[in-house]
Amino acid sequence: MNIRMDLGRQEKTALALLTAVLLILIFAHCALTVTGKGAFTLPYSDSSRAGDLVSLEGCVEDLRITSSGDHMILSVDGVHIFIPSGAVPGTNLKKGEEVSIIGTVSIYKGENEIVVSSPSDIRVIT
Repeated sequence: MNIRMDLGRQEKTALALLTAVLLILIFAHCALTVTGKGAFTLPYSDSSRAGDLVSLEGCVEDLRITSSGDHMILSVDGVHIFIPSGAVPGTNLKKGEEVSIIGTVSIYKGENEIVVSSPSDIRVIT
């Protein structure tokens, strides 16, 4: 059975546009995979606002696991870092270590904190 499709001018244009968009999306995905989130972060400061994607490097001053939910809470150079239980596995941090953190600023009890979404957003600096 031989099926023949004759595409009109509009259909060819639409197909070309869809192909171009698909190629752009594939390229963007590959570029973001290589560069990571770090290329799109702002350095954390006291003026960081809720929703900002930020990065912070500093020393782990305090570290504890919450009694409910097994979340981890860090203090890095005086900034509170919240690591949800889903991001905790594989996170093996110790007080005194220098770390690099990427996360989103959130407000908790009127104070800024950085919420980490993935273990890959926490890196020990050697």
